[in-house]
Amino acid sequence: MPRATSGATPQPPPPRPLTDFGRRLAARREDLGLTWDDVATRAGAASTYIQYLEERPAAPDASTLRRVAAALETTVEELTGATMDQPPGRGMALRDAGLAELDEAECRALLSSHGVGRIGVLTPEGPAVVPVNYQTVDGAIAFRTALGRVPAFAAGSEVAFEVDHIDDVFSEGWSVMAVGTARAVTEEPLVRRLEAEAPTSPWAGGQRDLWLSIAPSRLTGRRIVSPWSTTEG
Repeated sequence: MPRATSGATPQPPPPRPLTDFGRRLAARREDLGLTWDDVATRAGAASTYIQYLEERPAAPDASTLRRVAAALETTVEELTGATMDQPPGRGMALRDAGLAELDEAECRALLSSHGVGRIGVLTPEGPAVVPVNYQTVDGAIAFRTALGRVPAFAAGSEVAFEVDHIDDVFSEGWSVMAVGTARAVTEEPLVRRLEAEAPTSPWAGGQRDLWLSIAPSRLTGRRIVSPWSTTEG
C-alpha cells in the first residue's frame, strides 16, 4: 500500500498574463516592486481589476489606461506596445540634467544578474556590435553563442561589453561598459552550472552551445540624473 504523504496540497501556479498588454503591465509592476493593491491605490481602481487586466483579455477605456500608466510611472504607449519598434531615448531632455560617473561597485550592481547586453568584436568583415542574452557568474559575464556567429569571434580577444537602461518617462538612464578578454568556457562543471543557472534561452532562438565568458579588467559607467533624482541602481 502506498505510504500516505503529509503536508499541504500543492497549489497550482498563478495564472500568467494572456495578452501582450497584460504581460507589459505585469512586467512593469514587478519591475517597480509593486503589488496589485499598490497599483490599485495609485490608479484609484480595485485590486481585483488590476489583477484582471494582467491575467485576462481586457479592453480598458482611455481614462483607465492613463490612470494605470501613471500608477506604473510609464506611458500608455509603452503599456500598449505602441513604442515597440521605436528606439529608446525619444523623450524630451531634462532641464539641468547632469552626467554622473559610476564607481566600480555601482557598475557591478547594475551589471549583475542577467539581461541583454551588447558586445563589440572584430570580425573578418570588420568591427561589429551585437546584442546577446547574458548572465553574471562570480563576477564574470557569460553568454551563449555558436561557432560562426559574430559573438564567437570574441574568444581570445579583448572586447567591450555594454549594458544600459533608458527611462523615456523621466528622461533618465545609465550605461555600464566592461572591457576584458573573452574566453571559451570548456570546463564541464562550469558549463553545467551556466546551463542550470541560465535564466532564459537566447531570445534569437536556434542552437547555441558555445559559452563565452568575460572577466572585466575595467568597468566604467555613467548615469543621466536630474537635480531632483533619487534613483539608486
